[in-house]
Amino acid sequence: MGDYFERIIDLEVPLQDAGPLADRMVDWLVAEGVLLRETSGDGVYSLGVDEGHLPGPNWERAVHGTPGTTWPPAAMAVIVARDDHLGGQGESEADSATCPRCGTRTVIIDYPESFEADEEAWRPFSEAIDRWKETGEADAPCPACQTSSPVTEWDFGDNFDLGALAFDFWGWPPLADAFYEEFTRRLGHRTARQSGKF
Repeated sequence: MGDYFERIIDLEVPLQDAGPLADRMVDWLVAEGVLLRETSGDGVYSLGVDEGHLPGPNWERAVHGTPGTTWPPAAMAVIVARDDHLGGQGESEADSATCPRCGTRTVIIDYPESFEADEEAWRPFSEAIDRWKETGEADAPCPACQTSSPVTEWDFGDNFDLGALAFDFWGWPPLADAFYEEFTRRLGHRTARQSGKF
């Protein structure tokens, strides 16, 4: 058992712009009837966020399926903070890190041989992520080409993304592709999409 979520992460917005952008997105979703202004903490398990906006009368516009074929969702939480966002359950490291300069992929967790992170391989990325969370800037060195690149430019594989703004849809039926595309267009930045379980 557990509670499932689907998350949309803005990969580019700086922290100082994240709050106003989040407000504009909520305004749009409320105007469309997808959300209410009313909030609740029931079924919300996002880190650092105690409550989210309840679904509105037109919430089914955002999900796959036809009216009456989907289940009623819980709240949508808005997370405004520089953070590493992880899908899945019980994870704290990325599976891999791909250099934005040379394309070399550094394996962090060598599935299926191991289910634990290689601490030496992960350390430079973990330290850079911690610096980025504190300051908004940090580079990570590539072990192959020896070039340092902003940690936010590295590709950490599926279900591990860095961003200062995220939207957690708790207990919602799968979000429709058209809704995700419109959501991304309105954010105006690159996004990532995750799903996971708490």
